Amino acid sequence: MERIIHLLEKLGLTLQIAKTAFAAALSWFVASSLLQSEYPYFAAVAAIITVQVTVADSVDKATQRIIGIIGGVLVSMLLGHWFQIGAVSIFFIILIGMGLAKALKMNPQIISQVAISSLLVLAFGQTKEGYAFERIIETVLGSGIAVLINALIVPRNALPDVELGILSYSQLSAATLKSLAAVLDDLGPTRKTGRSEVDALIKEANQCRKTFSLAEQSLKYNPLLTHKRTRLSRLAYTMEQLESITIQVRGIRRSLADIQLNQHLTTEQTYLQKLKVAMETTADAITAFGLASINVSEENLHSLTQAIQQAQVEQAHCLDSLNSIGSLATIRDIGSILTDLGRIASETQPQKLAAESVATS
Repeated sequence: MERIIHLLEKLGLTLQIAKTAFAAALSWFVASSLLQSEYPYFAAVAAIITVQVTVADSVDKATQRIIGIIGGVLVSMLLGHWFQIGAVSIFFIILIGMGLAKALKMNPQIISQVAISSLLVLAFGQTKEGYAFERIIETVLGSGIAVLINALIVPRNALPDVELGILSYSQLSAATLKSLAAVLDDLGPTRKTGRSEVDALIKEANQCRKTFSLAEQSLKYNPLLTHKRTRLSRLAYTMEQLESITIQVRGIRRSLADIQLNQHLTTEQTYLQKLKVAMETTADAITAFGLASINVSEENLHSLTQAIQQAQVEQAHCLDSLNSIGSLATIRDIGSILTDLGRIASETQPQKLAAESVATS
């Protein structure tokens, strides 16, 4: 079955396209057979426009279209008594309709729909009694059918994308911190600063946030995926912690940039190796945190606890040896790094993840 679906997608026949075609056909059938509509294509057009990637987007699109239809009908009914269809009347009807919609600060798509509806009602409403009312009914019908089909037939679930995004985000956060630790092996004003790695991490954070927002939209107004919302709310905690970790990593990069300007620190190789180990073990804690967030098992929680404890031990070693450095400026910069590493260890604590494990067991 999966091979067939994959083959159809290669041919361009995606699930969304199939749902759009079904919604249009069903809307046509209901409008023509049950409502005896003379213009069933308006219901089909509404269905085509309304089917979107997520149910929330479909609801939004349906709302915009219905408001635009009603606005256009009202404008044409109010002004149509004084105008006959022609170039001049079309100009004024559309000008006034779009102008009023703009003045009311409506969505641009609603403004366009007001213009289209005004034109159609002006053109056909004078020859067909009840045309304006039928147009509203057909639009509501087509939009409603499209929303129901989008919600009930294989609704989009972006939760797996969020989990993959968080896993990638946590791994890149750990890799970035380790790359910054490698800077300590080659200090100097012309050496690598880690800026490109941190910029890549910020880009990954933004992408992960977009994926999370899409997942929120996919679960909104979706009765079949209600149980997924609890899981998404818990992943929101992980997202917040990783974003906080990104802030700490950026602070570490800035402190390293200041340290690179200090030529006297190159003689403190023993201390620098301790600091490097502390950074690397803290990075391991970030990796363990990402894995435990996606798969909240006893094994992963235990691994996370051990990784945090090891990171805290190495950070404590660095802190105990800090008085061996004579430069106050260097102590300040390294102290700042240790503070950020301590905050990262705090951000990856497993308590809330453990609570999720209990709640889902």
